[in-house]
Amino acid sequence: MPCFSPLQGFFFLCVKHFLYICMIIPVMKHTILIVEDDASFGVMLQTWLKKNDYDVVLATQYVQAKKEISSKKIDLILTDLRLPDGDGIMLMGWVREQLKSRVPFIVMTGYAEVQTAVSAMKLGAFDYLKKPINPSLLEEKIVAALESEPEVEELFLPKKVMVKGSSEAIQRLYKHVELVAPTKFSVLILGESGTGKEYIAEMIHDCSPRRDKPFIAVDCGSLSKELAPSELFGHLKGSFTSAIADKKGVFEQAKGGTVFLDEVGNLPYEVQMQLLRSLQEQKVRPVGSAVDINVDVRIVAATNDNLERAIEQGRFRQDLYHRINEFTLQVPPLRDRIEDLEKFVTFFVSQANEELGKEIKGVSPKAISVMKKMPWTGNLRELRNVIRRCVLFAEGDYIEAEDLPLYIEHEKKVSVQSNEDFALRPGNEREQIEAALMKARGNKTVAAKLLQVDRKTLYNKMHQFGMDL
Repeated sequence: MPCFSPLQGFFFLCVKHFLYICMIIPVMKHTILIVEDDASFGVMLQTWLKKNDYDVVLATQYVQAKKEISSKKIDLILTDLRLPDGDGIMLMGWVREQLKSRVPFIVMTGYAEVQTAVSAMKLGAFDYLKKPINPSLLEEKIVAALESEPEVEELFLPKKVMVKGSSEAIQRLYKHVELVAPTKFSVLILGESGTGKEYIAEMIHDCSPRRDKPFIAVDCGSLSKELAPSELFGHLKGSFTSAIADKKGVFEQAKGGTVFLDEVGNLPYEVQMQLLRSLQEQKVRPVGSAVDINVDVRIVAATNDNLERAIEQGRFRQDLYHRINEFTLQVPPLRDRIEDLEKFVTFFVSQANEELGKEIKGVSPKAISVMKKMPWTGNLRELRNVIRRCVLFAEGDYIEAEDLPLYIEHEKKVSVQSNEDFALRPGNEREQIEAALMKARGNKTVAAKLLQVDRKTLYNKMHQFGMDL
């Protein structure tokens, strides 16, 4: 029987306990989402990854992938560059912007698209793989991606838009900014998501006597009720488990300057009372401290929420609302200042060229015309992302209408809408038939399709109304 020294005995005892713990504690599997429109190739990948002890979800379309990402915790996304209803770049943009997630992306691409895939990495993809896939290389990249730390820089969030519009709606807003900036008023900026509310907040700061002091933006939606007091007001070392050093809060960091509370409607209700006290008294008390700190900051807040409705629903304090709403600015959506679109398009093309190392000269008149008809529900943020994607994929010197990811979808909607508009309904049938024939330029087969009837029915109706056949 072997004889062990006390040190060896202790080592083997530790190993024994470690193995016992591994037996009773299940190892959490990583979940990988495969986005691949080639079903057979996707299933093959799914089978291989499952054999390598990963949980795997397979989606064959862009829309399906969004649903999977929204409903499950995904640790890595392995996506094809081109999809039938979108592409991997669009998916990555949606994940970064809408979900604020830094989940790593590995882009799969054909040999001819390698340069595009490299450019995709500049937009935030972790890595890319050429098809056909080398299993050992795939495993290597997956392990690296899962072990990687998310980069601090939010590559897919829009950079500040440093271009001014000339439309009547935006010029009116600029005048109001110039009016309120020199005052001490707290300002509430209202507007849809992506309209550039932070840019307007910075304009207020830059035009104010506080321009030489800090401007600090806070995303209130990312502040939990547990961490918000520490982020806003600071904490002392040892005040809670992870407080390993003293920390200055946002209000102290911005002393003499401006604090921008973005999406203030998302601030936890429990924190709103603490914020109100700080604004009223211009004092903050760090977590774990018994002493107040005097601060001098100006508050500019922004929201796309209806705060008055939030007050009625008990989600937002009325007293805080009146405290931050001494002056209101309304940022118009892009559809209400569409005459500014071409100027922003030019700016975003230049920005994307620099970022992606491309030399796109501009956008064709037809593409501009198409873009001016779009609803742009995501406003400037959506426009910027569309332009970046088009610059990434563009093969010619100019972005054409056909390059727009929303062009084909729009054309389909227009086609469907047209069919619905001309569908034959009881009452005024003669006028409906005449309108359909005019739309079809006299082609009765096309007119019948517009009216959603067969040709025989159309002929019978025309004969009934005494119309020329």
